[in-house]
Amino acid sequence: MKLLPALLAAALLSACASAPPRPASIARGDYTATQEYASKLIQYEMKRNDVEGLSIALVDDQRVVWAEGFGFADEEKAIPATVDTLYRVGSISKLFTATAAMQLVEQGRLDIDQPLIQYIPNFSIKSRFADAPAITPRQLMTHHSGLPRDRLKGFMAANPAPFATLVVDIRDDYTAYPPGLIASYSNLGISLLGVAIQNQSGLPYADFMRQSLLVPMGMTNSSFDTGLSASPLMAKGYQGRKAAVEPGLRDVPAGGLNSSVSEMSRFMSMVFAGGVSGGQQIIQEKTLAEMLRPQNDAVALDFDTRVGLGWWLDAKGKPLLQNGGTIASHNGATEFFRSQLFILPGHKLGVVVLANSSTAGGVVEHIAIETLALALEAKRGIRQPEADKNKIETDLQALTPAQVNEYVGDYTTMMGMAQISACGEGLCAVAADKKFNLLHGKDGQFRLDYSLLGLIHLDLGYLGKVGITRRTLDGRELLVARIGEQEALVGQRITPPANLELWRRYLGEYENTNLGNDHKFMDGVKLLEERGYLFVEISKDGTALGKALLKPLSDHEGLMLGNLSDSGETVRVVQQEGEARLLFGGYLFKKIAR
Repeated sequence: MKLLPALLAAALLSACASAPPRPASIARGDYTATQEYASKLIQYEMKRNDVEGLSIALVDDQRVVWAEGFGFADEEKAIPATVDTLYRVGSISKLFTATAAMQLVEQGRLDIDQPLIQYIPNFSIKSRFADAPAITPRQLMTHHSGLPRDRLKGFMAANPAPFATLVVDIRDDYTAYPPGLIASYSNLGISLLGVAIQNQSGLPYADFMRQSLLVPMGMTNSSFDTGLSASPLMAKGYQGRKAAVEPGLRDVPAGGLNSSVSEMSRFMSMVFAGGVSGGQQIIQEKTLAEMLRPQNDAVALDFDTRVGLGWWLDAKGKPLLQNGGTIASHNGATEFFRSQLFILPGHKLGVVVLANSSTAGGVVEHIAIETLALALEAKRGIRQPEADKNKIETDLQALTPAQVNEYVGDYTTMMGMAQISACGEGLCAVAADKKFNLLHGKDGQFRLDYSLLGLIHLDLGYLGKVGITRRTLDGRELLVARIGEQEALVGQRITPPANLELWRRYLGEYENTNLGNDHKFMDGVKLLEERGYLFVEISKDGTALGKALLKPLSDHEGLMLGNLSDSGETVRVVQQEGEARLLFGGYLFKKIAR
């Protein structure tokens, strides 16, 4: 799930040749070269990507070996970013929510394998999957609940409603997948886990988190809230380098933590100490081990995507960091803040990078992984292997007509529809409005090759090394990506719906009618027909943001497909004021008369 976005970010960040060079060698036990290189890299990337402020901390077991702030927490007031600057850490909050849930497990107040309804008695959501099992707290923590990613209505607002209102709001919604089928990220699921924590602890969520986790770990400036902390240490959000107002967030358990790199370092050290912090046993070592254990080994459609309880895991080594053992991580993003946390449990090394600019998404990951790679070399003498830039070019081979026919077709993916077609004696692919050649290697895998305007060849970096193959699994014809030892699902082959006649009457542009006080991250949709398929195109202020395949189920319900052809979030046609309107994620859209 996280493999391909990480590789894409790496490809874009590695495209510029003027980045500071890595040190030729790193002395064992000395983090000086790591700090010097990372500092130069941070300054380079911040300037290149218009990042206003950024803070980093590198942890070796119980010691913060380096922490520093760069740029500004508030440029208008000339307040520099420091190690104590507070940022919205976004989805890194999920690690804390999962840890709190496991504290309740230890206290006998929660069983993560019991149906969720046992802890939220009024919980219900519709399902179109026959004999689907009950959703459990474990599945919420591993993103295998099948719940939609978000309840969009009210997700971000000036004064968001309490997240517990989600329980009532989703009663008429549908699950997107059968529970346990596939890893599918869900903020909604973690927020429901927060409701269970409230119910079982007997305390408001933020109070329980402060009493059970933050204060015992010495994270006294950190807090869970719908918005920015009132502390003078809180950074201002920026859209690039333009000051912006961070909207409130309803789903506090999924993304509402305000913290600093100095205090996040305490969390990492607690993990390295087997659950101990400040002389207190925050969580039992065996519980922590369970959280860091892959929970989804038996889920075939996850391939090599591994997830623990709250943690994303990479047991085979992230392609950008090899030979370091299991990597546990989480990243985060709110509207104007970005974050990344990586730990190497086997080496007791960790890094956290927090930034207050919307442009810092790829930056925080790139800086974190580069810093961790050099720290691993400094602590253990494990140096990252040099990339073999010539391997792909020397391993190319021609395709047979049968191989061409095997791949030609349409595929649904998380990035929208991908089309593979014959190009001469080879293959081409169109995805995300870009046309790629598919180069066939002797290993039987295809790799992407891209030329700007068909003339200028661009080095795609790690993305160009991703191997793509076809696989049949449980009757599904799948595209699978592979780099190194890791495989990840790309998408599934599809064919056009048999009959779109009933849906053609709904084609056209729609505007949102119930935005209310919500933060506007979208305000319109367009229902399109192209090449025999239906698409839902989402827009903001007239600019298209993305386009998803819509699979009709009936004359009034359809699925917005991700990377599977039979599952996804539901779009419904409802009648209101005598006309048909589109409804999904709680938002209602009225057709614009032309």
